[in-house]
Amino acid sequence: MNHKHEPLIFTGKERANADYHDGQLRPVVGVHNFQALRVNREHPEWSDGLGWTYSPAPFLAFWNHRFYLHHYMNQLEEHTPPTLTMLMTSTDGRTWSKPEILFPTYVVPAGVSKAGWENVDTSGMYSVMHQRMGFYIAPDGRLLALGYYAIVLDNIHDHPNDGKGMGRVVREIYSDGSFSEIYFIRYNSSAGWNETNTSFPFFTASTDEGFRSACQSLLEDRLMVQQWAEESDRDDPLINTRNPDAPSGIPKAFCWYTLPDGKTVGLWKFSKAAISEDKGETWGPFSDIPSFVMSGAKVWGQQTTDGRYAIVYNPVPDGEHRWPLAVTVSEDGLNFNKLLTVHGEVPPRRYSGLYKDFGPGYNRGIEEGNGVPADGNMWLTYTVNKEDLWVSRIPVPIRDRVDTPVNDDFANFPLGGFVQDWNLYCPLWAPIQVIETERQRVLELSDSDPCDYAKAVRVFPESTRATVAFTIQAKQMEHGLLHIELQDAQGINAVRIALGAGGVLDPHAANEHKYSYQKDEWLDIQLKFDTYNRTVDLEVNGHSIPYVYFRRTAATLERIVFRTGKARRDPNPETDRHAVPDLANVSEPAVKAAYWIGSLRTFDHQS
Repeated sequence: MNHKHEPLIFTGKERANADYHDGQLRPVVGVHNFQALRVNREHPEWSDGLGWTYSPAPFLAFWNHRFYLHHYMNQLEEHTPPTLTMLMTSTDGRTWSKPEILFPTYVVPAGVSKAGWENVDTSGMYSVMHQRMGFYIAPDGRLLALGYYAIVLDNIHDHPNDGKGMGRVVREIYSDGSFSEIYFIRYNSSAGWNETNTSFPFFTASTDEGFRSACQSLLEDRLMVQQWAEESDRDDPLINTRNPDAPSGIPKAFCWYTLPDGKTVGLWKFSKAAISEDKGETWGPFSDIPSFVMSGAKVWGQQTTDGRYAIVYNPVPDGEHRWPLAVTVSEDGLNFNKLLTVHGEVPPRRYSGLYKDFGPGYNRGIEEGNGVPADGNMWLTYTVNKEDLWVSRIPVPIRDRVDTPVNDDFANFPLGGFVQDWNLYCPLWAPIQVIETERQRVLELSDSDPCDYAKAVRVFPESTRATVAFTIQAKQMEHGLLHIELQDAQGINAVRIALGAGGVLDPHAANEHKYSYQKDEWLDIQLKFDTYNRTVDLEVNGHSIPYVYFRRTAATLERIVFRTGKARRDPNPETDRHAVPDLANVSEPAVKAAYWIGSLRTFDHQS
């Protein structure tokens, strides 16, 4: 049951441990994390074409059998001009187009001022973009993209979401990939902005009647426009989600979902929630929901295609160290249980900058009305370290366990597609995919990223004893590193073996027994573990390696991990976001290392 004053509640027993990037939570079975954009200052031709390195606030829509992702970019850091908004598209959610400019930089007219900054010279100054809404699919099927041009005169003390910017802009995205002209759809009239002193016309000036009608439909959509609250005039009659207890009276980063009885649940940053009984026309009390631990990172809620509900957020009270990205689920949209990791990796931040918080944040799914992907799964987009853009595919129904032994040989897995029941972490320079070889299909992990890795995880039935058998091949001997681990529910690695440079298989055990292998040699490996005795019988191509003991104690084991690099614990909760400088030698690929997994089986499970 709900607590009396909480519109919704989390009743699960899980708590995220921020000393670990995955929070020591179980992962959602089968999640795929794909890097959509890897920013690169030195080689912009491999990235956004500009070399800009601050990239937060992505938004996602699914329209005409294609994903659309837009996000704004600053050259270096938060609240610092110049800014523009970019668009990327994908047919599968994995491979994304090169970003193109959706809303360009905007020069602020000379003489503009704000209270407290009257003496700032704005000649030649650019606007800062800041938006909490990205897309709108109109009733007639048109796709609109939205942005907001703000004014920031001091990147530390002034803010773009103070209701004193110029206004919100809109343009249509056509099915052939082209765009309409840019129009303003809402001015910050209280700050003096209108069609006479802005660079784009008002939407009513468009000669396209259908476009004008789509814009009007958006203005009349009470829930959609609540996403405009932070940037809008403080007396804008469209906005009815003001909260006197929130900073500046405006709760931040609104999202919503609809309950079976038609009521609407609204969610905001800092563990805020409210319920509307009339589709957003009025709202009940704004309530704290302390059972949902969060800070200033965004929260996302939606109904999934199986009729259940999911809320995604960073379950930690520290807004500067935003990990993991986790999901909790509910049958009724009000009572939530289980807390599972969606994205539990935090690579080194390559470029420094003001307010560049660590970890996966700014998460957004696909809003009600903005499309449903054909696969019926849950899709999210977010930024990592406020520089790279990621997309995650979360299988529906959302699960944290498997009940049957594993028997994967990849023969029936689609080439380059999704790998059922495997969790994949795929940087652009460290992809994982099923490929065709001369003899068979294999799961390939390749890695040329100088500061990240590829990671593939397969969950198996939780067991005190079992045998895990797999075939694997290293495509090189001179370089590269692959860690293979057996882990428990919290990610504690009880067993680790490593394929390292020089063709040595190291069991990381309390003995000196190692196994030498050759490039392109198939290794048939069996790991028979016993958690009670804390031992594992290791066999490689029929050769037994004795006296292999657990590295860490674990009562049960339930997943195998293949990772092309060492596990990391930095950044950690003590890392100062403003004290980490730019990293060197991160703009060009390293020498590629690759590994092929031919098959994986588990058997003889004992619980």
